[in-house]
Amino acid sequence: MESIKLHNSLKPGAAVPFTPIEPGKIKWYACGPTVYDQSHLGHARNYVSTDIIRRILQHYFGFKVNFVMNITDIDDKIIIKARRQRLLDLEKKKGHSQEQVAELANAAFHAYAKSNLPLLIDPEGPQLDIQNYIPRRDAAYGKVLAGGTLSGEGKPGDDEAKLKMHISNMTQAVIAISKNSVFGMADEILLPYLDSLYKETIDTSDQTMFTDLTQYMEREFTDDMDRLNVMRPDVVTRVTEYVPQIVSFVERLVQKGFAYDAEGSVYFDIAAFEKAGNPYARLRPDSRNDKVLQEDGEGSLSKNLGGKKSPGDFALWKSSKAGEPYWPSPWGNGRPGWHIECSVMASDVLGSQMDIHSGGIDLAFPHHDNELAQSEAYYCQGGHEHHWVNSFLHMGHLSISGSKMSKSLKNFQTIKDALASTYTARNMRIVFLMGRWNDGVEISPDMRAAADSWESTVNNFFINTKSLIYEASGSASAIDGQVKDLTLSDKPAEGLSTDLEQAKKDTEAALTNSFDTPQVMRIILELVRKANIHIGEHKSDLDLKSVEAIARWVTKIVGILGLDANARPPYDGLGWVSAEAAANLEPSVAVAPYKAVYEAVTKDVKALDLPGAEAVSQLLSQSPDSEFDTLAKSGNRDPEQLALPYLRGVSKLRDELRRIAPTASAETKKSILALSDRIRDFDLTNLGVYLDDRPDNQPSLIKFIPTAELVAAREEKVAQAAEKARAKEEARLARERADAEKWEKAKVKPEEMYKSGEAADKYSEWDAEGMPTKMKDGSEIPKSQTKKLKKDWDRQKKAYGEWLTKFGGGAA
Repeated sequence: MESIKLHNSLKPGAAVPFTPIEPGKIKWYACGPTVYDQSHLGHARNYVSTDIIRRILQHYFGFKVNFVMNITDIDDKIIIKARRQRLLDLEKKKGHSQEQVAELANAAFHAYAKSNLPLLIDPEGPQLDIQNYIPRRDAAYGKVLAGGTLSGEGKPGDDEAKLKMHISNMTQAVIAISKNSVFGMADEILLPYLDSLYKETIDTSDQTMFTDLTQYMEREFTDDMDRLNVMRPDVVTRVTEYVPQIVSFVERLVQKGFAYDAEGSVYFDIAAFEKAGNPYARLRPDSRNDKVLQEDGEGSLSKNLGGKKSPGDFALWKSSKAGEPYWPSPWGNGRPGWHIECSVMASDVLGSQMDIHSGGIDLAFPHHDNELAQSEAYYCQGGHEHHWVNSFLHMGHLSISGSKMSKSLKNFQTIKDALASTYTARNMRIVFLMGRWNDGVEISPDMRAAADSWESTVNNFFINTKSLIYEASGSASAIDGQVKDLTLSDKPAEGLSTDLEQAKKDTEAALTNSFDTPQVMRIILELVRKANIHIGEHKSDLDLKSVEAIARWVTKIVGILGLDANARPPYDGLGWVSAEAAANLEPSVAVAPYKAVYEAVTKDVKALDLPGAEAVSQLLSQSPDSEFDTLAKSGNRDPEQLALPYLRGVSKLRDELRRIAPTASAETKKSILALSDRIRDFDLTNLGVYLDDRPDNQPSLIKFIPTAELVAAREEKVAQAAEKARAKEEARLARERADAEKWEKAKVKPEEMYKSGEAADKYSEWDAEGMPTKMKDGSEIPKSQTKKLKKDWDRQKKAYGEWLTKFGGGAA
């Protein structure tokens, strides 16, 4: 096996060799979520991609991975959200009159605009209100709302996304105020305003306002990860459980001269760190003086903390102001800085060095660079550099309309909503697998279509392969043994076997090349394509053993990549594992629904009373129970395999009924076909089984397909039939209306056609046949018009004759 190479942010450029500190083992720390809101697709991108790499290292390369992840359960975002929600709850209980609520909303409205949308404020004109908001909004920010930039140049990014968020909040507030429905509809503008008024009045000695929020959101995050088939960490750490250790860690940094206290806070001294011979900002040296990133790393509540020696120095311990939670420390009541938490928790579990540290690319600076600095300062001896992390892995972020998806921009779709509407967990993971883990990705319609196609192709291959095996061998496998390992064979191979061996080699090369999953996905698709071509071209000499070997190898790889939530290592099955199989049901329980269908079908076939149908009688005399008992006693727990005896019994009966139907009496034929359709479209569909009818009296193929898919297809078929019937009925009614109009017009005598209706107002004289001779004003009829009138008269005469013939009456 080739050595693994990976993209290490500490060594930018080409992938570099990966060598664990201890052979066969990997110590890995991953930055987890800050739990203050629902997780979104950007989080899914990070944690699913991390999970994919972890699975490859564990289940493909065989490493023992100790995976540690933190939960940030106290920071500025959490403090602000919890405190503001508490203030809003208190405000609602004050019993305001409608006038007072309106006054509060208008004040919040103006304050929000001044803070976030300053172009709406006209110092020399009328004050902003809900009446003039829309025209001012469109005049000031119309370019942004139309998809452009505020400057009119370049492409929109985070700044424009933030403006759109603020505009949306203001627009929602206008609607709320106009409807006298402020609380609930205008919370986004009320929350910051109430916080500005009353934040210092909150008693933060009671920390339940924070823990209630974080504990709930942590549960929500864990549920989301479970739904996405992300393996749970081996160890989860939480900041609030580590405050004493954080204080001790900071104390040591102060003692070593790498940190200093000022006004109740403690800062890391970058200059002292570098003077001792240690480099700072190793991950993002170009960002070390980026004030925006520095301020973002310190947090929005820490902008006014004083006493820094240098603007780049970052807080290890923050003095808590009124309205903020606090813990005791040698420097006074305060709370941990953002960066220090990971250094302390990771070191506590993994020690002074780790193999891998991971997180989203947006954490590289300042968060991870600051982690590195403070940790290496903590562990260094004699001022010399200490290597705390061997490999930093940064997951590319997910963007939407050119802007990073984030909670703060509110331009996200939650994982919960995505799984309820547009994605399955497998489909989402396929999308991420089709991009490199360290590249940014913007999900496009083409990418979604490619992912859907990939899943459908692999899914159909699994279904068809199992059906062919069941038909050919009557068992679960056509080969001796199963594909239990990923070892490359030294034996010469031909045909599909050659293709499989090459796919194994190419996959290993891709995975050792910094976990190149897009290449693996292409390898799988190409191998399945070759197998499908073989199946299509070799009806009579199918190499079923090679087809099955390919299907089992693909099953193993997709299992390793986490695409089957019900599968478990070592992924030795064939195809996706059903929920029933994963539950390992007792055989009689697993097979009960299939046995019930078999018994109902045999009863209905007997009721048909088909004298002389010896083949049917013979099938009815054969019970599947003995075959099922043999499978169950052998220890088989696969519900599909256990169900096969009963499904084959049903399928054979139905095939024989369809064979004799053409020669049966009209009434019997009708009954046979109705029963046949019911078995296929209802009895078996409701069990997730599809009978694929084939021509030339070939037996039907038994295919296991998710019930939801089959039911959806059945309902679509019914809907299409209903639409066809509706269109047919509408066409019939239209024909009837046209026919009625035709005969209504035809029953008029030609002699009367120009003397009635609108025509009577055009003319003043007529000849004996009713042809007009003079216009209304007494002038002669123009010759050109006379010719047309005669033509229409002759046509009416013919139509009138047809009416007389059809209805046998006289003129109306």
